[in-house]
Amino acid sequence: MPKTLLSILILILLSASVKGQKIKVYFTQPVDTTISSGVSAQFLYESADDTLIAYIQRAKYSIDIAVFSYYQSSLISNIVNAVNQAYLNGKRVRWIYDGGVGQGSLSNLNAGIRKLASPTSSAYNIMHHKFVVFDADSPDPNDPTVWTGSMNWNDEQMNDDENNIIIINDYELAQAYKGEFNEMWGDTGLIPNQANSRFGAFKIDNTQHVFNIEGKTVECYFSPSDHTNDHILSAINSANSDLMFGVYTFTDSWNADSIVNRINHGVYVTGIMDQYSLPFTAYSTLSPIMGNNLKIYSDPNYIYHTKHMIVDACATGSDPLVETGSHNWTITADSKNDENILIIHDDTIANIYHQAFKHSFERLGGTLTPCTGTSVVSLTPETILLPTSVHDQLILPAELSDFELFDCIGRRLSRIRSSESRVIDFSNLPVGFYIWRSGQYTGKIFKN
Repeated sequence: MPKTLLSILILILLSASVKGQKIKVYFTQPVDTTISSGVSAQFLYESADDTLIAYIQRAKYSIDIAVFSYYQSSLISNIVNAVNQAYLNGKRVRWIYDGGVGQGSLSNLNAGIRKLASPTSSAYNIMHHKFVVFDADSPDPNDPTVWTGSMNWNDEQMNDDENNIIIINDYELAQAYKGEFNEMWGDTGLIPNQANSRFGAFKIDNTQHVFNIEGKTVECYFSPSDHTNDHILSAINSANSDLMFGVYTFTDSWNADSIVNRINHGVYVTGIMDQYSLPFTAYSTLSPIMGNNLKIYSDPNYIYHTKHMIVDACATGSDPLVETGSHNWTITADSKNDENILIIHDDTIANIYHQAFKHSFERLGGTLTPCTGTSVVSLTPETILLPTSVHDQLILPAELSDFELFDCIGRRLSRIRSSESRVIDFSNLPVGFYIWRSGQYTGKIFKN
């Protein structure tokens, strides 16, 4: 299909999208929808550029762009022309880019559009964002939209490399991203103020972090002000059943050690690293333990550029989540770069990313154990004293330690002393009632 017709079709589909579908996810490489739990992952075959342009064309009031690099070529539709046309149509347009990377394509940006390069002194590293905020201050709260993910703007990133795009329609989240933009811009207006602008380690924590979007808890963090990797570690440590990660640059030993800890506690872990992560400690830590469950993307012409983690996609009764964004798992990303991540707590979003991960992992020669339908139930501080029904696994809250399980006639079946052991396996126990005790707490469990 010609690119112009494809752009028109995408714009029509976006305009006719289902009302209330506030989170959309796209991938630049094929996906495996055979494991879909109801919503199929979407592969944008050579159309990430047209999808972006469709959002630019749909903007009503404003477009704030913060993207690491942009290189226009004949292999992708002309993004800067779409931005210029939006400006000529009266939209408020601002553009931030990394000052240390060549940005020749920006020479075609309309001279009336203000742009700002990140500093290039030794005190900074890179402005690594890949986000756009559309209509952040629209009077209609249904308009504000954030485009983010792992994809830079060039033909290889859009057509050949592994990337993910996530688009969220939410006023409060758009305000958080606009706040990040304004902090770097140094002003809330159309003209940047370099005297007030803050990049990298000079930024402060000044945005909302937790949102409720369509009933889903969504967390948002910006590096380095928000100690982003602490939240990535929390997500890793929350895994009770399974953990899948795909990261372009993985060098952080803390993340690797936390993954080893989850493996040692029975979590099924699979992962993909790009070839450029091989020289670092994270690979040497994980490779001997994960074996064939760790795959290396080694195509000499392209890169595995995505950055995402999927937790408990196979345990919907736990807390399935996805972590994604621009943030590689490196100390520099956490301490010097301008980065952003989202952590989305939702079983459907986790399954969508699982579909993409499965295709990539198996394309690299891996075998991904399918979800077995394990039923996982979590005790919470609010339900500790209530009778609980469980079939396969029970997850314990932090309040319970030295956990003891008894059958209905008082015989002790198991005792867990370690506060790290949070999962109790009921799958091989007979149907019936059980009693548990932990310190001052006692409760009843029915195995169904």
